[in-house]
Parts: sequence; structure tokens; C-alpha cells
Amino acid sequence: MPTSAQRVQSVFDRTSATYDAARARLIPPYERFYGTAVGLLPFDPASSPRILDLGAGTGLLSAFVRERFPCAQLHLVDIASTMLDRARARLGTENIGYTVCDYGVEPIAGQWDAIVSALSIHHLNDSAKRDLFRRIHSALTSGGIFVNAEQVAGPIPDLTARYHQRWLEEIRELGATEREISDAEYRMREDQCSGVEDQLAWMREAGFADADCWFKDGRFAVMSGSR
Repeated sequence: MPTSAQRVQSVFDRTSATYDAARARLIPPYERFYGTAVGLLPFDPASSPRILDLGAGTGLLSAFVRERFPCAQLHLVDIASTMLDRARARLGTENIGYTVCDYGVEPIAGQWDAIVSALSIHHLNDSAKRDLFRRIHSALTSGGIFVNAEQVAGPIPDLTARYHQRWLEEIRELGATEREISDAEYRMREDQCSGVEDQLAWMREAGFADADCWFKDGRFAVMSGSR
């Protein structure tokens, strides 16, 4: 029987072709969501921080990061090779590395000034998230920052259901096609979303004393913490 990670890889391999085109329609607060995440990175735009993107997918978050920090040393990690192929086509290879691996269980190599992630960590169960947050904290340089732009659960199941219904209404208003919605819901089959307060508690447990949520709109939230 396939593992959870293998199922996630299969889901994203099968839907990689439609993944990018629909992003702005499937994330109603698209600009503020990604803008908040990148805005939390405390670097001079002319600097060259080392930034690791976990679950980088097709490189969308890294593209926003590089636009703001063109000299950044980026490294993208994802379990699905087809997604990283699209990231490589988008971003090239200058000052950018790519690794296919399951960051949920494999070590985080190196030391990083920032570790970022967008819409990926929710594929891990609660125990794996807690372990990952500890490993992220250890892999950051002193003063380094972790930014997680994420899909979250509500504090109670009824709110999670309301988040989903509101999301469907909003993305249809934005022009999402039924194929895009179907592909998105197919990917969501492997979701294991956690609430904001739980994740902030696990981040503080891992050593992120300043863990906080900087943006939240229904199921979309941006959290950060520094070492």
C-alpha cells in the first residue's frame, strides 16, 4: 500500500499541468497571501540570503522571493519531480538549486537564513509537523526566519466546513473552472490541515518564541517565527 508521501507525490504528479494556471483563481487572497509571506523576510533587497523553499512545487513562492531579493541563494525541495521540472523551467538554475526528496522525513541539510513554505506542510500529520518545526529551527542560522504560508483548519470542525464552502463560492466568483476545482479537490484528498493556534504552539515548543500569525483569511494563513 502506498505511503501518505507517495500518495501526495502521485496526486501532484497527475495535476502538475494545471497547477500554475489556476493559482490566482484558487487562492482568493492571492496577492496578500504571498505578499505577506515575502514581506516577512527581513533582508536588504540587495543582499544574498540563503533561502530554502520546502514543498516548493512549481516555484511560485520562490518566484515572488526572487523578485524581491534578486541576489538570494535559493534552494527548492519537493517530493514531486514533475513540479520541480516546472519550477526549473520558470526560474532557471542561476543561484538556484533543486532537490527531489520527502522533507517530512529526510534531514534538512545545511544552514539557512530563511526557510519558507507555501501550501505544503498541511500534507503532514500533526506529529510530523511538530517534528518538522524542530528540524527547521535547528537548520536556521541565528536570527534566521521561518515563514509558512499555509492552508489551515478551523478551531472546530464546523468552521473548517464553512471555510471550504466559502472557498468554493469565492473561487467560482473569480472564474475558476470546474476542471480546476476538481483538480484542486483531488489534491486536497491528502490534506491533513491543522489549526493556527496548534501550529503556533508547536512552533514555540520547537524554539520559535516569537511565533505569530500575520495574515488569515478563512483557510489561508501566514505564520512565522525566528531563531
